Amino acid sequence: MTDLLVFLLPAITACVVLTGIHCYLGIHVLMREVIFVDLALAQIAALGTAVAVLAGAPSDSGAAYLASLGATLLGAAFFAVTRFRDGRVPQEAVIGIAYAVASAAAILILSQSAVERDEIEHMLVGRLLLVLWPDVAKAAAIYAGVALVHIIFFKRFIALSRRHDAPAGAGARLWDFVFYATFGVVVTSSVHLAGVLLVFSFLIVPAACAMLFARDLRVRLVSGWAVGLAGSVAGLVAAAWFDLPAGPAIVAAFGVIFGVALAAAFILGARRPSIAPGAHPPGS
Repeated sequence: MTDLLVFLLPAITACVVLTGIHCYLGIHVLMREVIFVDLALAQIAALGTAVAVLAGAPSDSGAAYLASLGATLLGAAFFAVTRFRDGRVPQEAVIGIAYAVASAAAILILSQSAVERDEIEHMLVGRLLLVLWPDVAKAAAIYAGVALVHIIFFKRFIALSRRHDAPAGAGARLWDFVFYATFGVVVTSSVHLAGVLLVFSFLIVPAACAMLFARDLRVRLVSGWAVGLAGSVAGLVAAAWFDLPAGPAIVAAFGVIFGVALAAAFILGARRPSIAPGAHPPGS
């Protein structure tokens, strides 16, 4: 058991780091109702890596990372500019189109590479069990920088997320870009660490579970971090014990946790007394 823990410790630490930043960003994403923006930005980051691989750079090289980051920042600018607040085109439609195009482009580009299958699998599910301490330290440093930006400008970011459908001028679009740019920096590092599917799960599932039961932001964060840690440990242990891919195992564990959370929310909601139309709740 001790040997298993030692083997899993870098991956568990990586999951703690991933949960810390992604749960916070996930709450913003759910408030903004742009659920699949993380998936789209992650795929755009993967597209940047695919371009670098086709040019001859290893997928874990500095050149591949810079190509991935550049593509993600372009995606961030695109999402900030194409946010139609008059409802002409839902933001989710723009995000979905961007995801589909980026996915197709990455596959087409990698079809010209000798490492097509391995690279596509790496981008989708990552290689979390093989993560090294320097990789964890690098990601933690990047996330800490992003967290600092969000701490400094917390009130502005949270106000934009709460009033995401309000009319906006150039100033709001600029802050939207800053939000998506910091988001993109996180996603770029996360995709290289854990893959597209796992990054999306870290972003959405812990935050969604927390928001089922809590309204206060601090309670949501703590609850989401607990869900992220529980799902990560359960998935990693299952992956190591049964010789499974770590990424899909953690995603499956998150799915089970979310299913339990949904059932609990339904039961608790059904037990609450209903209020007749026109009546006022006690104390109102």
